[in-house]
Amino acid sequence: MKQFLGKFIGDKKFYKMVLLIAVPIMIQNGITNFVSLLDNIMVGQVGTNQMSGVAIANQLIFVYNLCIFGGMSGAGIFGAQFYGQGNNDGLRYVFRFKLVVGFVITAIATVVLSMFGEPLISLYLDEGNTAAANAETLYYAMEYLRVMLIGLIPFVVVQIYASTLRETGEAVLPMAAGIAAVGVNLLLNYVLILGNWGAPRLGVAGAAIATVTARFVECFIVILWTHCHKKRNPYIVGVYKSLAIPSELMVKIIKKGTPLLINEALWSLGMATLLQCYSVRGLGVVAGMNISNTIVNLFNVTFMALGTSVSIVVGRLLGAGKMEEARDTDRKLIAFSVASCVVVAAVAIALAPLFPELYKTEAEVKEYARNFIVIAALFMPQNAFLHAAYFTLRSGGKTVITFLFDSGFMWAVSIPFAFVLSRYTTFPIEVVYALCQGIEILKCIVGLILLKKGVWLNNIVDNKVEQV
Repeated sequence: MKQFLGKFIGDKKFYKMVLLIAVPIMIQNGITNFVSLLDNIMVGQVGTNQMSGVAIANQLIFVYNLCIFGGMSGAGIFGAQFYGQGNNDGLRYVFRFKLVVGFVITAIATVVLSMFGEPLISLYLDEGNTAAANAETLYYAMEYLRVMLIGLIPFVVVQIYASTLRETGEAVLPMAAGIAAVGVNLLLNYVLILGNWGAPRLGVAGAAIATVTARFVECFIVILWTHCHKKRNPYIVGVYKSLAIPSELMVKIIKKGTPLLINEALWSLGMATLLQCYSVRGLGVVAGMNISNTIVNLFNVTFMALGTSVSIVVGRLLGAGKMEEARDTDRKLIAFSVASCVVVAAVAIALAPLFPELYKTEAEVKEYARNFIVIAALFMPQNAFLHAAYFTLRSGGKTVITFLFDSGFMWAVSIPFAFVLSRYTTFPIEVVYALCQGIEILKCIVGLILLKKGVWLNNIVDNKVEQV
């Protein structure tokens, strides 16, 4: 029994190492999600249609956010392994690659959302709602979206810098910048959404202005600190002298990164499509799902941060050629993540009846939200395993397998399943949502097989890169 537990439970040194990486990420993401919750509640005080409009617009921005995440992820695999290898030139080239990819994606997203924002938002407005409710929701969604487009540039810059800092073990600074940004966001939300302290009552536009301003603050802090601490961040020296990247390395990153970029794009589009499937049951469902997601995201920071820890810790070990240590560490990280989420899920379920009461909305919307929170909480341990398995496969450069495992499953199984259940059955929407969560047990089985086979145990930066 002791030997069995030893396979899944680490010593104090192990958990200290993991928590030094995970806790700052948890704090940053937790505070950010908490402010999103308060933001959501404040917008909810203005009206249900305003809240639904913001939720729909944020779903479109979510697609962009995950495309950026995907664009950073492929390069990030190399960044973590280069750091494990002690290769600053490699890190510098990875940073440059992130710059190019990040700004290309941002330019495309700005054009698409500017030109096609209205028709995309209209996909979520069911004919079963009144024409007035649909028109009002569309108006508020577009009002919010137009302001949020300004914030795409500081957002991508923060992701480029913060992801590289985390890959090199510097998790505290991105956390500190995030906390500062959250403070600005919270203050401006209070002032601008509801018109406090003599400010105009701007509603959803105020929420967007607060978010964009906070992003610029975070961007300034991250850039300033990184360039003022060149000894701790030697890869940043000369990073802007050119955008040159060795062609061999660029090809490698593109080969590994393209499946991840496509994966994140398809996965985020898949999440938007799932919400659209649920939205055919009415705007009340959209509002309830929005409340639920905002609150559940607050609890999800546990497995999200531990998943990021998997990619960093395991990636370094793979880069250093420590394969058996990587396998042992990964197994213990996954066990820790799942066990943590059992506790977190219990807390979420206990608090589920209380959260929706913070919103000034219809009783039906609150009931939806309560039920969605409980269902999502029940599946948190499953999602913790899937998230950790995803990052394990990614850390070893198995990006094609990652693509099939993640978005491939969503589009081949989850979305058709949700489409049929939402449109061609009379099941309550809560049952539909639970079944769509439960179908991912098939994905868990596949993930377990891939992990045990060790297909992810790869060092992808064996060869030194030439300076250019």
